[in-house]
Amino acid sequence: MNHTSTTMIAAAAPDAVLPAAPRDLAPLLLVPALALLMLPLVGSFPTWLTLTIAGLAMGMMIFIMASGLTLVFGLMDVLNFGHGAFVSVGAFTATLVLIPMKGWLEMDSLLINLGVLGLAMLLAMLVTGLLGWAFERLIIMPVYGQHLKQILITMGGMIVAEQMINVIWGAEQIPLPLPASFRGAIMLGDAAIEKYRLIAVVVGLLVFASMFLILNRSKLGLLIRAGVENGEMVEALGYRIRRLFVAVFAAGSALAGLGGVMWGLYKETLTAAMGGEIMVMVFIVVIIGGLGSVGGCFIGALLMALVSNYAGFLVPKLALVSNILLMITILLWRPAGLYSVGRN
Repeated sequence: MNHTSTTMIAAAAPDAVLPAAPRDLAPLLLVPALALLMLPLVGSFPTWLTLTIAGLAMGMMIFIMASGLTLVFGLMDVLNFGHGAFVSVGAFTATLVLIPMKGWLEMDSLLINLGVLGLAMLLAMLVTGLLGWAFERLIIMPVYGQHLKQILITMGGMIVAEQMINVIWGAEQIPLPLPASFRGAIMLGDAAIEKYRLIAVVVGLLVFASMFLILNRSKLGLLIRAGVENGEMVEALGYRIRRLFVAVFAAGSALAGLGGVMWGLYKETLTAAMGGEIMVMVFIVVIIGGLGSVGGCFIGALLMALVSNYAGFLVPKLALVSNILLMITILLWRPAGLYSVGRN
C-alpha cells in the first residue's frame, strides 16, 4: 500500500487508533538484574549495599556529564571531543564560590551547605553554558557535517582550554573538600553509606527526570526529537533549527559543567586535565546507551559504574578493563547501543 492510499484510509477513518509502538523493556532490566546477580557473589548484604549505592552515585555523576554529549550528537551530529573542557571549566569555576565561602562550608548546617553548593553549581552552569554557546558559534559551526575536522578541532579546543585553566588558576592541584554536612556516612544496618553519594544520586535523578519531562512532555522536547529524526522537515515547518542547535549545545555544556562540580567534590581534588581523563568513560557510556539516546545514556552510566565497583571488589585485576568488556558485551548484543536513535 502506497503513501497516498494510507493517507486516504486515515482520512476516511479519523477515529481509528494507531497501534502503539512496542516498548523495549529489556535494557531497563539490566541494572536490577546485575545488582541481584552480584548479591550472592559478594556474599555480605551490607557490603553489597555499600557497593551498589556507591556505583549508583558514580553512575549518576557520569550520566550528568555524558547526557549533554549524547544530546549534542543526537540532534546536531557533532562529535565533540572537547566536551571534557566544559567539565574542567565547570569544576574550576565553582571554586570562585566555594573557596571564598569556605567558612560557610565548614558550618555543620545542611541548608547553608546546600545553598553555597547550589550557588556554585549555578555559576558553573552559567559560565559553561555561555562558553558552549561561543564554542558552537566560533568552532563547531564551520565544520558541521565534517566529522574528521570536528574531532581535530574539538580536541584542539580542549587542549587550549586546559592551558587556559593553568594560566588562570595555576598548574597545581586545588583541594576541594566536601562541605561539613556532606562528610561521613549514614549507617543502614551494618552498611555504611557515604552522605555525598546519596546527594549525588538525588541530583542525578533530578537531572534525568528534568530531561525526560522536557524531551517527552514539552513542545521544545517535541522539536528536539523531531530535529533528531528529520531536521529538514522541522525547518520546512518554519522553526529555526539552527537556534535550537545552539540552545542544545549550550545546555549540554552546562550539564558538563554541573557534572564537573559533582565530580570535583567526589574526588576532592581539581586538575586542569580532569575533564580529559574522564572522557574515555563518558564516550563508553554514550556508545553503550546508543548515540543520541538520553535514556540509554542513563542506563549505560549506571551499568558501567556498577560493573566497575563489583569488579573492583570481586576481581580487582579485572576492574581496569571492566568498562571495555561491558561495552563489547553490549555491542555484541545490540550493535547500535541499548536505545539507538535513528538518523535519516
